[in-house]
Amino acid sequence: MTHASPCPPRLLKSWGDEAVAYDTASGDTHYLKPLTLALYQTCRDHPGYSPDELVAALANRLGVPDTPQLHELTEDTLAGLRKIGLLESA
Repeated sequence: MTHASPCPPRLLKSWGDEAVAYDTASGDTHYLKPLTLALYQTCRDHPGYSPDELVAALANRLGVPDTPQLHELTEDTLAGLRKIGLLESA
C-alpha cells in the first residue's frame, strides 16, 4: 500500500492535469506530469489500494488500457513519488 504523506512540508499547485510540488524545507521544486499527478491523486484518494487496484484506477482515470507497460510505468512513477517525499509506503 502507498499513501500520500500526512503532513509534508510541501505545497502542491496544479494547472489542469499538471502540477508542481514545492518542498518548503529544501526549496526543491518538482514538476508532476499528467500521469504522475493522476497517480498521486489516486493514492491520496484511495490509500488502501493494492498495486493492481492502483493501476486499474489509473487506467480508468486516464482512459488508457490496463497493460503490463502501464504496470511498469506505475511502479517507476510510485518510486519517483516516494523519492521526492510525496508518497510513503504503508
